[in-house]
Amino acid sequence: MTATVTPILVGTLLAGDERMPMYVHLVDHPLGRVLVDTGLTELHPAVADMDPQLQPLSDERLDLASVTAVVNTHLHFDHCGGNHLFAGTPVHVQRRELEDARALDDYTIREWVEAPGVDYTEVDGELELLPGVRLLPAPGHTAGSQIVTVETDRGLVVIAGDTAVWGGELDEPTTEGQRLILALDPHEVWLSHADEPWVPRPS
Repeated sequence: MTATVTPILVGTLLAGDERMPMYVHLVDHPLGRVLVDTGLTELHPAVADMDPQLQPLSDERLDLASVTAVVNTHLHFDHCGGNHLFAGTPVHVQRRELEDARALDDYTIREWVEAPGVDYTEVDGELELLPGVRLLPAPGHTAGSQIVTVETDRGLVVIAGDTAVWGGELDEPTTEGQRLILALDPHEVWLSHADEPWVPRPS
């Protein structure tokens, strides 16, 4: 069974003097549609200094009802701010990540994590969500971060969230999660804050 991965731009954030994009990623699979992260849908005083410019998910941009599962790579505000759009749809997150988001101060915007109707499926370690679509723990950016691997016609595609924020971190990996991505020998790696996928250097 083949699957495809499509990036969807949901806005930009100010990081220092530069604007960085915010992407979520849609996995189209013969047995379902999986949305990896949900971006932002509204502004919040806690992140006003990052001047979010939003292009929120909506039925006009994506048939929200067609999404059969959601994955949060982690629960920082720019990855879970649209979870409320998918009330009643399973949202897969590592158990450690959900515990930290609920317990640690200044970790995220907690009311977005706990939005009404959000139905978390807590994952402990690896999980095959659909044939050829797997969730793998990837500690580094947060202790509970996870990545999504997708088998496609072109090879293995990794949706990394913020396991690497920019491609140079995969050129010279320093975290367990970054080293895991390289060990998978992916065809390409989609990052949440990059317009183009990272591809391995020719050996």
